Amino acid sequence: MNLLRWEPFRESDEFFRRMPAFGRWPKMPDEYEWSPTADISETEKEYLVKADLPGVKREDVHITLENGVITLAGERRQSKEEKSEKSHRVESFYGNFSRSFTVPDDADSKNVRAESKDGVLYLHVPKIKREKVQPLEIKVQ
Repeated sequence: MNLLRWEPFRESDEFFRRMPAFGRWPKMPDEYEWSPTADISETEKEYLVKADLPGVKREDVHITLENGVITLAGERRQSKEEKSEKSHRVESFYGNFSRSFTVPDDADSKNVRAESKDGVLYLHVPKIKREKVQPLEIKVQ
């Protein structure tokens, strides 16, 4: 008895290939637009943005803060293929990326720092301690 691996789209592709009205499934473009996933958390002292950037070198990441918006931009480059090596399937995304986040009002934008470890960018945005302002009651005359 032979076991075959089930590939759900193989049957669909065969169905559409046989139907002249449908033709073939559309081909995917060679280059995809991608953006890294990001998690944002908060402590009493800071906001923390963790962006997944596997395979991106530190020098290929640019972080800017302007008008209350912090932007992570850069490029993940595709490694050069060896001539003796033939790729059968490539599922990784390559190219330029950009993500922007609005910085809260209590963020200390002058002391933002970033670090990279194990393919994750950690962006630390400290908070400014502000006294809570009591609302001023105004009487209607």
